[in-house]
Formats: sequence, C-alpha cells, structure tokens
Amino acid sequence: MIPVIFGLSGPTLTADEAALFRESQPAGFILFARNIEHPAQLRALTDSLRDLTGREQLPILIDQEGGRVARLGPPHWRSWPSAAALTDPTGAATESSLLRTAERVKCNYEALGLELAAAGVTVTCAPVLDLPQPDAHDVIGDRAFGSAVEPVVALGRACLEGLQLAGIAGVIKHIPGHGRARSDSHESLPRVDAVASALALDCAPFKALSDASMAMTAHVVYEAWDGDACASVSERVIQEQIRGQIGFDGLLISDDLDMKALTGDIPSRAVAVLEAGCDIALNCWGRLDDMLAIAERVPAMTSGASDRLVRACSPLGVVHDSQALSARMAALIARRDAL
Repeated sequence: MIPVIFGLSGPTLTADEAALFRESQPAGFILFARNIEHPAQLRALTDSLRDLTGREQLPILIDQEGGRVARLGPPHWRSWPSAAALTDPTGAATESSLLRTAERVKCNYEALGLELAAAGVTVTCAPVLDLPQPDAHDVIGDRAFGSAVEPVVALGRACLEGLQLAGIAGVIKHIPGHGRARSDSHESLPRVDAVASALALDCAPFKALSDASMAMTAHVVYEAWDGDACASVSERVIQEQIRGQIGFDGLLISDDLDMKALTGDIPSRAVAVLEAGCDIALNCWGRLDDMLAIAERVPAMTSGASDRLVRACSPLGVVHDSQALSARMAALIARRDAL
C-alpha cells in the first residue's frame, strides 16, 4: 500500500485508473463533483472502489462540510447548512445555549453522515476547527463554528460524534490552524507572523480534539515555528507542534498537493509532505500522469502510518437499508430544526 489518497477523473473508473489502483493500492480515494451524477451512479462507483481494493472499510473521502463546501447537493441530495449557520442565531453564550447548539450540530452531522453512508462514502473532511480572525482571508469564514475556543471545541466534538453515529469518520482541519492566514492557500502561500502565544490559542481546538482519528494539515507558514516551510512540509511543525504540543496521534493527511501554496512538481510535493511527517499525501485531481509518477516516487506506507490508518478505519460502516435510513434522517433533521 502506498501512503496516498488519489482522486478520480470522472463518474466511473477508467481501465487505466483501475490498473494503477490495483497495482499501487493507494490508502484511499477522494471524490469531487466531476465524479458525481446521481445516487445509483455514486453508489456503484464507491462499490467498485471497494471491490477493486478488497477493503470494505476503505477510506473514500469527500468535502461535505455544508454551506459553500459541499460536493453533494440538490436535486439528488440535501442542501446542508454551513457550520456558522448551525450556531445560536441569538449570539447567546450561555452554557445551556451551547449545549442546545451542540445537540443541533450533532443531529445535523449524523443526518449528513447517513446520506454519505447511503452513497458508500466513508469519510468527510469536516469539521473545520480554525479560528478565523477579523483581518484574515475569508477562505475559512462561515466554514468555522466561530472564533472563540470553547464553542469551537464543543461544536467540533458534536460534529465528530454525529458523524461517528452514522459510521462516518471526520477529518479535523486545518491543523495547526488556518484562521490567521491573510491569503487563500489554494492560490498562494500564506505567511502568519503571529507570536507563539497567539498561535497556541489557534492550536487549542485541535489540542482539545486531539483524539480525532484523522486530521488535515494547513499549507501555511508560521514564522514563529518555521519561517522557511509551510506546516505540511515542515518536519519541525509536524513533530514539535502537531504531534508534540497538540498531541495529535491520529492519521495525518496533507492538504491537496495541487494547491498553489506548494512548489515543485506534484510527485516531489508528495515526497516532501511524507518526508516531513504526514502519514498520507492527498492528490485530488485524478490526473493519470501525476498519479503514475507519484506511485513511482513515494515509499511504502510506514508501520506507524499503517497502524493509524487501521485505527481510523475501524469504526467505518456502510448503510444498506435505504428505507430505514430515510426515516432516521428525517427524524434527525426534524430534531435539529426544533432545537
């Protein structure tokens, strides 16, 4: 098995993709809108990936946060609210209000997770635990549950618990924190010049939820920790901050290798994130030449990464009874809306 999550080019596996995946055995796959047409097609695609790999608990990822980051949507799937839209609209900060909001979040993400499970998807890249700052780029914005540590921790935990009840794993992101970045790492390399004490605040939600099974790194330079390399390719940041100070011991996945925050060719980027300490390199775009080159360049998965992958996948389940699933989803959504 190679320590890579690959994308696919379209709504069905091509013969070349099937041959590559059968030979290289990537750790998992990630889906985007180009891979999705309708429920029967999507379930057939995810089933084909399980059949190809022989792994029932295969990580099949999707970016389904709700709000503006959603790969599934109408007319075949529900429109889910953003993280910010689930928070208390009155702005109340009482303990009872937070408990009520956490229950709303839990119901929402259990229902969202059931929709994913019906499609054969097993992992969603949520929740966002970043704490957006007033002068930051809006790439995070309403994807976050807020800018204060306590509610973000409580609601992030509720999101993970809801997903787990549906048999779906969540991925906390973007560790160690993207909330101060003044640019979008999809387009350029953000540099954060905050002092260490401020960065410790950004890390707090990740530290509180360090028992999560999966996390995604930030393509952000933190000058107080390593002025030369962004977190995804910085051994210092990964070992001293993510694994050390934060204490995250789950499966560490890089953000997408194709983002403009990174430099060098795509296979070299894959090697760089793995050498820095990521367990998995994430290659989203399904370009066959890139995937072939990555498969040739990257080493086999380490024993530590393999153990973390097994732990992360062990709770994953696939729901088959669509009638019971629909009723359960409807009850959860009704409860969410009543809270």
